[in-house]
Amino acid sequence: MIEFELKNGVRFIKDVRVPMADGIELSLDMHVPDEGDWQQTPRPLLLEYIPYRKDDSPAYSSYHNSFAEHGIIGARLDCRGSGASGGVTADEYTEQEQADGAAAIEWLATQSWCTGKVGMIGASYGGFTAVQIAALAPEHLTTIIPIYFTDDRYTDDCHYRGGAMRCYYDIGAYGASMIGMNAMPPYPEYSGQDWAGLWEEHLEQNTPYLLTWLRNQTDGPYWRPGSIRDRYQDVRCSVFMIGGWRDGYPNPPLRTFEHLTVPKRLLMGPWNHTRPNAAIPGPRIDYVNEVLRWCDHWLKGEDNGVMDEPAVQVYIQSFDEPRADRTQTSGYWRAEDELPTGAQSWRLASEGQLLLKTDEDAAAEADSSDFDSYRYNPTVGTSGGLWSGGVPYGLPTDQRADEINSLTYTTQPLEQPLEILGQGMVSLHVRTTATVMAFVVRLSDIAPDGTSALVCTGVLNGTRRESLEDPQPMTPGEMYALDIKLDATGWRFGTGHCLRLSVCSADFPNLWPTPYAGTNEIFFSSEHPSSITLPAIPVRQAVTDSLPPSEIDFEPGEDAEPYRQAPNEQVWEIIRDVMGRRTGMAMQQNGVSRISDEMEVRNQRSLMVWASEDDPANVSAKGRHTRHIVRHDGVTVVDSICHLRSTVEAFHCTIDLSVTIDALPHAQRRWVESFPRQLL
Repeated sequence: MIEFELKNGVRFIKDVRVPMADGIELSLDMHVPDEGDWQQTPRPLLLEYIPYRKDDSPAYSSYHNSFAEHGIIGARLDCRGSGASGGVTADEYTEQEQADGAAAIEWLATQSWCTGKVGMIGASYGGFTAVQIAALAPEHLTTIIPIYFTDDRYTDDCHYRGGAMRCYYDIGAYGASMIGMNAMPPYPEYSGQDWAGLWEEHLEQNTPYLLTWLRNQTDGPYWRPGSIRDRYQDVRCSVFMIGGWRDGYPNPPLRTFEHLTVPKRLLMGPWNHTRPNAAIPGPRIDYVNEVLRWCDHWLKGEDNGVMDEPAVQVYIQSFDEPRADRTQTSGYWRAEDELPTGAQSWRLASEGQLLLKTDEDAAAEADSSDFDSYRYNPTVGTSGGLWSGGVPYGLPTDQRADEINSLTYTTQPLEQPLEILGQGMVSLHVRTTATVMAFVVRLSDIAPDGTSALVCTGVLNGTRRESLEDPQPMTPGEMYALDIKLDATGWRFGTGHCLRLSVCSADFPNLWPTPYAGTNEIFFSSEHPSSITLPAIPVRQAVTDSLPPSEIDFEPGEDAEPYRQAPNEQVWEIIRDVMGRRTGMAMQQNGVSRISDEMEVRNQRSLMVWASEDDPANVSAKGRHTRHIVRHDGVTVVDSICHLRSTVEAFHCTIDLSVTIDALPHAQRRWVESFPRQLL
């Protein structure tokens, strides 16, 4: 354990060794309030539990320091096999990892500097671990604050969606990145006398998580231990959930809030996968202030009235020009005691009409026997933005570029505003000429000038129409009824705007295209109707057609600008290979973490992904993740390259890992594996 000098009433404590039952020790850092003798002054503790190497963050930084300034110990724990912690890791969210976290909470609660009240907080991985460990119900876990989390690792995570496989993200961001991160060295000045043993173990036992995810292409036992969707009742502590409509996880917070029976709060903003004080798009808020108010009640026992406030606090979005560099979202903050319920439905009709379902429509529907058809184009989706789970950009642009290659159904201009909150449902009757085909639906807000702004999307691989666990091929020419859930959203459609439902079979580069060319038919007859049902809620009144006033006041967050690099470095490109009839996406991102005056970590990552318009099976993605650890005593470079490509029958993956020290080879690993496609 290393004690840093006192700074503004906070002392930074490095490398507290937390023992596990099997002899492995995990490494913990703490920011503690120190008014003289921190070791004998009990404080409540708020824990973040993640594998992202706490030693790469500078002392007296992030919200851990803010917690300590407020009288709460801010602690961060490296998961087993990561950073300065002992042991090995072969996958994310394992049962061992969860058991370790629960054991750590109980150990922390008994220390002389802890009151016995422990909370958990974290965004993304840290939000996942918070809900997973809460479902184990350790005795001293008093509250959790999960941010951007999931309750179901198969249906709502970065690997699969609607029984389709995600495309760009695991190669371009998280999945391939973890190969290099888990091979990075711990730092000898922080990790104790067993520095060499820790690093050697991490290098030798490094296992790419991505290979495991590719082996588990259907829902089943592998995905269940990390999911709480079928065991909400096991959570016994209070829960404050924070999510974002443009984040990759908009569904779990609403679903979890609905099913939890413990004291709870839901905060949903317009944010992407970035903490709400700095997220794009805004408005950004000082969410740490909201967290501290919650913790004052649950960890300090203060009667501050926080539980008397509305339990549901959501930002209702409205139309903005759909630009990828947009930093703000128009709308208003809405407060409710519970999630409101309601429904309104429209039916698909001939000539691209979307008609409000009423009793009078029944006769007209009965006379219709129409259907529309479209050819599967695997490159549709490039205006839909990027699935947000770690890239600081990715907002959708004008949808008309994708609607050209989709079927579209549009309402008449609204005569009064419409507000929705929750998940909608699209019910389609379809036929296809292929044995494997996905169906992608998009709901858009159409401005009077025709601009199409994406509201939310939904996906279903038709082979998973009856089961995510046991897919069955589609029979060409057979009629199927498909129910496709839209992502949760909060949205206000203004007077004079239209709703548009578009239907296609691709969401590239977010989803890996299905392998067979085909033509699809969408029916809207009386015998085989198709419709969309949205979670309509009572409309808040506004002066003329302006937005209603906000019903909640938050302290503002930080100013923000779109992510940019040097003028000659393009962050996000869509590339059309005209002669080759294929579409590509290129991405690159750089960052620097200054750990101290003597050390910094420079991160670089890039991705190139291609899909063919004529051969849907011909898809490839190559991601590279490079980390330069620059120290006063030398430079270590950890470089990982992942290449995934597909044919009709299989996915083929090659991974290369290289570690150099001062430009000399130090360690190399490689993995090569093929995976039969399971109706993907």
